Amino acid sequence: MSIFEGIWVPLVTPFRQGKLDLYGAQQLALNLSAAGVHGLVVCGTTGEAATLSEHEQEKMLCGVMEAVQERCPVAMGISGSDTRAVTEKIERLNALRPAAFLVSAPSYVRPSQEGIRLHFEALAAVAESPLILYNIPARTGVNIDVAIVSALEQHANIVAIKESSGNLGQTMELINRTDLRILCGDDALLFNTLCLGGHGAISAAAHIRPDLFVHLFELVRAAQLGSARALFKQLLPMIQLLFSEPNPGPVKAALAMQGQIQDELRLPMTRMSAAGRVKLARALEKLMTVPVAGKNAQPESAVRGKSRLLGLVR
Repeated sequence: MSIFEGIWVPLVTPFRQGKLDLYGAQQLALNLSAAGVHGLVVCGTTGEAATLSEHEQEKMLCGVMEAVQERCPVAMGISGSDTRAVTEKIERLNALRPAAFLVSAPSYVRPSQEGIRLHFEALAAVAESPLILYNIPARTGVNIDVAIVSALEQHANIVAIKESSGNLGQTMELINRTDLRILCGDDALLFNTLCLGGHGAISAAAHIRPDLFVHLFELVRAAQLGSARALFKQLLPMIQLLFSEPNPGPVKAALAMQGQIQDELRLPMTRMSAAGRVKLARALEKLMTVPVAGKNAQPESAVRGKSRLLGLVR
């Protein structure tokens, strides 16, 4: 199995009184790796990278890599609309040796498909770690067409794509036409993507009960689709709540309810609404009772947060 498969988590960036809470990030990374996730991404969309200085971004990468050691690989999120500036950033980060760079298409400028291809080729040429393409047209304003992905896979340093177009037809075409690792980026489509032949996910929702997401992946790989479908049905209400308001507000609210981080974001991102938090607390209490087949113990974070949750829903 390639390291670019399975359940990866795009780590939130914890803050405490406006400052980066690196210790909190390290503890969260350790909890996730202990739950069996296959990889972590720092400074992605869920990590509020747009509000972090370059110094803070590097501290997050170094701190998380130091915490998890060899337990799981750590990728670095990269974005930008100026190819020259993004290549220079990758050249600086090469020295930190992330497992990969997760790179979105240029946003706002809406380049042609040829411009997108040349942009990624320029980045792959300077990166000393593999590239994971990130297709999220709702944020960038441009889709990375399958034909361009197929052309880019010829570059030995481009190994996977996080597909977040929300288009299952495009996902299936990617699976059929390319040899890249296809990672689901739309959590509500995780079960469908895995059943179509996708190789895993970079899942923000997997912050919550990561053991269940890992088990879902394992069930599909073992062709136990009935059990996988039943498990995903239990996960889906939580997934929908976690994306009912702008990400990562609900994810941070859920983690704060479990006592793992402070419920704090940087503007323009805001905390989940009070009404949303009530619904989230109820859903969390229910999800924490879901066992993994053959395992009776709940995750430590779930046990630690249970009393908090019970108080919130009454």
